[in-house]
Amino acid sequence: MQTAQALLLAERAAEIRLRAVDAIYHAKSGHPGGSLSIADLLAFLYFQELRVNPADPHWPARDRFVLSKGHCCPALYAALAMRGFFPVEDLNTLRKLGSYLSGHPDMKNVPGVDMSTGSLGQGISAAAGMALVGKREGAPYRVYAVLGDGELQEGQVWEAAMFAGHYRLGNLIAFVDFNRLQIDGDVRQVMDPTPIDRKFEAFGWYAQVVDGHSFEQIESAVEAAKRNGEQTGKPSVIVCQTVKGKGVSFMEDQAGWHGKAPKQPEYEVAMRELTATLEDCRKATKGGVCNG
Repeated sequence: MQTAQALLLAERAAEIRLRAVDAIYHAKSGHPGGSLSIADLLAFLYFQELRVNPADPHWPARDRFVLSKGHCCPALYAALAMRGFFPVEDLNTLRKLGSYLSGHPDMKNVPGVDMSTGSLGQGISAAAGMALVGKREGAPYRVYAVLGDGELQEGQVWEAAMFAGHYRLGNLIAFVDFNRLQIDGDVRQVMDPTPIDRKFEAFGWYAQVVDGHSFEQIESAVEAAKRNGEQTGKPSVIVCQTVKGKGVSFMEDQAGWHGKAPKQPEYEVAMRELTATLEDCRKATKGGVCNG
């Protein structure tokens, strides 16, 4: 990946984080921790990888994206708005009465959302179904999905894994947001899903583990996943090692920030930190170094 592209993606990720926290604060509810941990991945997908058309959200040849961990939609909504699917001003209507931006993705009302999600485990099943249809129809699109690590405790995830391996869905790429924390604490203490890569491999998947905050590693893994899918027909999983609450000092690695909105003093600190990171990234194009 070229340095200029990495810096641009860092700027996009910083803006996703800022807009997600801002929306959650104004909603007075939401899930900041996991939204922040997937911001880099969403920046890569929506500003480099996915073939989508904001002017035609239902373009048949588009790549499909499913946020299986649907409660982290504030980050997805921010990415969609920044990509041009709907006005960024609408982000602050999140979870409010009459808004189309509900607390979980809604494919009927939110432009750019390919699958309604919220009940954990179901999103990856829907993504596998989309991939099977694409394979049988010889369609050009790929299907991308993001799961939470706590979500792996759902049995339906492993039914979908078996399904995708059996039907050799090489056009399916799943990402696991391995930030190691769920609402009740460390996932390895609640119900240990590790080793995640080896478990998917046992179901016939091609598995990789990367730093989920490194655009270079994400890009390399995605390219390898696409090559492997074309050559072997295996679906791919990319385990992204991330930091819950990434980008806000007092939220990082804190399970308590899984699902609560910041109060005003916390919001002000978070916005100062996120704004500073965004400004730093914007200066990077003039010779600086982005610390996002």
